[in-house]
Amino acid sequence: MSTMPVGGLVPHATDNAADLVVRNAKIHTGDPVRPQAEAIAIRDGVITVVGDDNDVAPHVGPDTKVVDALGRRMVPGLNDAHLHVIRGGLNYVLELRWDGVPTLRQGLAMLREQAARTPKGQWVRVVGGWSAEQFAERRLPTVAELNAAAPDTPVFVLHLYQAAVLNRAALKAAGFTRDTPDPKGGQIVRGRDGEPTGMLLAAPSALILYSTLAKAPVLEGEDRKTSTRHFLRELNRFGLTSAIDAAGGFQNFPDNYSTVVELAKAGQLSLRIAYHLFPQTAGQEIDDLTRWIEMARPEDGDEWLRLNGAGENLTWAAADFENFAQPRPELGDYEAEFEKAVRLLMENGWGFRLHATYDETIRRDLAVFEKLAAEGLFPAGNRWLFDHAETVSADSLDRIAALGGAMSVQNRLSFQGEAFVRRYGPGAAADAPPIRAMLERGLTVGAGTDATRVSTYNPWVALHWLVTGRTVGDLVVRPPHNRVDRRTALAMFTEAGAALTGEEGVKGVLRPGFLGDLAVLSEDYFTVPEPDIAHIESLLTVVGGRIVHANAEYAGLDEELPPVSPEWSPVAHFGGYQAAPGTGLSGARQAELLGQAVAESEQHRQWRARRGFTPESASTFFDPCFSL
Repeated sequence: MSTMPVGGLVPHATDNAADLVVRNAKIHTGDPVRPQAEAIAIRDGVITVVGDDNDVAPHVGPDTKVVDALGRRMVPGLNDAHLHVIRGGLNYVLELRWDGVPTLRQGLAMLREQAARTPKGQWVRVVGGWSAEQFAERRLPTVAELNAAAPDTPVFVLHLYQAAVLNRAALKAAGFTRDTPDPKGGQIVRGRDGEPTGMLLAAPSALILYSTLAKAPVLEGEDRKTSTRHFLRELNRFGLTSAIDAAGGFQNFPDNYSTVVELAKAGQLSLRIAYHLFPQTAGQEIDDLTRWIEMARPEDGDEWLRLNGAGENLTWAAADFENFAQPRPELGDYEAEFEKAVRLLMENGWGFRLHATYDETIRRDLAVFEKLAAEGLFPAGNRWLFDHAETVSADSLDRIAALGGAMSVQNRLSFQGEAFVRRYGPGAAADAPPIRAMLERGLTVGAGTDATRVSTYNPWVALHWLVTGRTVGDLVVRPPHNRVDRRTALAMFTEAGAALTGEEGVKGVLRPGFLGDLAVLSEDYFTVPEPDIAHIESLLTVVGGRIVHANAEYAGLDEELPPVSPEWSPVAHFGGYQAAPGTGLSGARQAELLGQAVAESEQHRQWRARRGFTPESASTFFDPCFSL
């Protein structure tokens, strides 16, 4: 592999030569002992030197790859603390991504083009990573538009946890007729004639959406491996080097995990994965957990692939729904089975994570934990946490801290913020979730995306939300008192994620002895204007000393991947996230700020007029183009 020519570093014959040196960088290490540096050396996957050219020079041997960062910002590799990476990889090349697409018109054009190349029997599916609020049109596609774009090819468009839009061909392929009953918690929208219109609503459960999507064709064999490898490369594109897989519905163990296991055995993972196990069948959750406990233990595996515990559901009855277009669901009695599951895990040294959107659910869960705490099972050293927690209360946070728990927050309100405000009001949205209150209590708070079914997998969109409190539709949801600074947000995506997997002693910061995971960024995260945080990408991503993604001046330094298959894949033609260039300010936001400046100017003129410093009336209009 060739590297960039770099003057000033002469190879030395040395026994401790680095495999990779990256120099001339503005390095944010995350290490309070040495927060800044200019060069880094990695050997056998581990950082050996963090310093400057003089420090790394003795470690440059004849075979050392030396890369000049050209003065760019380097940060520790990002770690998404809640990503459905295994499920996402199995489907990635089949999905048309509207992530980052600015207009519905462009999205429909992509859909029309993809439908023309999709073979008979296959579907066009747009599944997550976008919101109607990101479009200039601020709306969903209509059934008529899908029918016009793809009259014969089934089209399934998922919108958040709220709805799906199907064209005529997809209704037929999915088997929906006037006689199809509405499933529990879902609605098939029907016309005056009783026939399905093509709209499916989560009311409030998204099961109708996911079960319909599950009827589409899936990949098999080598195509699943290729799809997963390209998805991991896409994540590397944004500087991700680790992720915690939160399991989820329609992700069976061990069947759906076999692809990442095979890639790990072949040394072909480019992202470190810590995974969770999620019982899939209501009524047999305790049996599943018991069987898994007998098969494996948390932290089995290595730094590339490891078990991290159970969840994000332990029992189906205890799961609330995060569809903010619908009222909060009222859960039935679930505590008896839930207590059995938690007791089983705690007694056997298993950690767990719990999907819990609402404080009402969290309080009920905590009551079970406190009952077990009386028996000495909490805190017991097992890592456990709540995910999401948009409406968690201060009292519940105090109880979580007392029981030794942690938190993981995601930017679901980047995409659902407007729906949340409409239902609960701006006051509730301001603290959804109360991130600063979590941090003030000393809780470990990891950050993630919850991709791919609602949020995009691009972590910089999440970092933008953490720092600015704005949605993808540019609505301010969280005010300054509940935002975090850029360093804190980055630590939530690096150090905190490592702590949630018990790896805080080996990754999350750039320090000698830690894993060689890093990203060289397209823009300086710490100085770029806030609107442009979401447009950052990694130009060079390194995992364990391996260059797994390289772009711009570094193109060609990364590992070669097999071509996308099947060849008609949307990813083969459009790629994944549709990046837009950062401009400092969007046009709409720029106009908004200029409007504010004009208003302030007029207020200032009126103030001066009231005090006699300027004439009462505005100045006479003058345009030199019309003067003689």
